[in-house]
Amino acid sequence: MNAYFITGTDVAVGKTHVVTALLRDLAQRGVSAMGCKPVSCGDRKELRAMREAAGAPTLSLDLINPLYLRTAADPRMGAEFERQTVSLSDLAGKTADLAAQYEVTLVEGVGGWETPLCPGKTMADLAVELKLPVLLVVSNRQGAVSQAIMTARAIRERGLECRGIILNQQSEEWDTAAVTNRAMLEEYTGLPVLAELIYGEDELDSSAVLG
Repeated sequence: MNAYFITGTDVAVGKTHVVTALLRDLAQRGVSAMGCKPVSCGDRKELRAMREAAGAPTLSLDLINPLYLRTAADPRMGAEFERQTVSLSDLAGKTADLAAQYEVTLVEGVGGWETPLCPGKTMADLAVELKLPVLLVVSNRQGAVSQAIMTARAIRERGLECRGIILNQQSEEWDTAAVTNRAMLEEYTGLPVLAELIYGEDELDSSAVLG
């Protein structure tokens, strides 16, 4: 599979924003690409944004989101409340089936790297099952460097390759951390910052990020 696993240092760091920006750029380049979120919780508006960005607004949401939990909580608890069974192998298989239909597939995790998924398993276990290179989305704010160091280390400890960081500015204001984070991230994680999204920007160069 020519696919990538998109994770973040925390919830609400802009993973879907990054995925949709990449899909939009790939579509403009004439590349057949799709986003995929094996598990989603709460609502599916992010999934609708993905398929719109990929130029496939009528594609079934069930294809790009095999497990939908209405409960706005970690999947582990959402599945328990809704009496649903989470199978890593089933999710990985359906993700692979979707990816086989596209030149590029961007697989977005839920929340952070170790978000609880099912008893004894987290999103990191699904990433391992998929065996995909990882892209790490980091919100450009104070505390980002520490979170990124820990997440990058955890990815490597799972035996997966972290290709690099996408830095996402989520505030109009620029403080000292926002100005210096890029250099600090590259120094302390050993990873390249492949792209930096400024507040209000929704365009990414997919060739720079994906190679």
